[in-house]
Amino acid sequence: MISTVAGWCAFANSFVFKEPVVNYSGDFPFLWDEITVPVRHTSDPNLARKILEKIADEVVGEYAEYAQNAWKEMVKKYLIEDARVKPMITIVVDENWITYTIRYVVDFKKRRGTKDEIFNKILDEFNKTNGKVSFASAAQEITLVNTES
Repeated sequence: MISTVAGWCAFANSFVFKEPVVNYSGDFPFLWDEITVPVRHTSDPNLARKILEKIADEVVGEYAEYAQNAWKEMVKKYLIEDARVKPMITIVVDENWITYTIRYVVDFKKRRGTKDEIFNKILDEFNKTNGKVSFASAAQEITLVNTES
């Protein structure tokens, strides 16, 4: 049934919700987030990983410990798969660059601020390496050749 009042449409819940809706954030107030960091092939891959691990631990390590306890309760209550809650760094290498992914748990209300803090620390730490670790980007260099000789 649809009724309109002053330009608004009202839909019955039975029309909108065809299946049960579960609010998991009531028991588990965080979510997994990821940040991808493209790094140049000429960078020191071990140093890049160490920097990212250190930053992830500094920013979200303590929260991950809290989340681990909450997650254990979720696993028991909802009979779901046990998952890694501690921050994790993964790597993918292709012809363009090395992509590091930082996967971490975050309070869903602090997602944007946490991501901002992590990126700012990455910028600072990469700059301190004096070029040993640098960001990659999809850039092209054009070289002009003088044909008048």
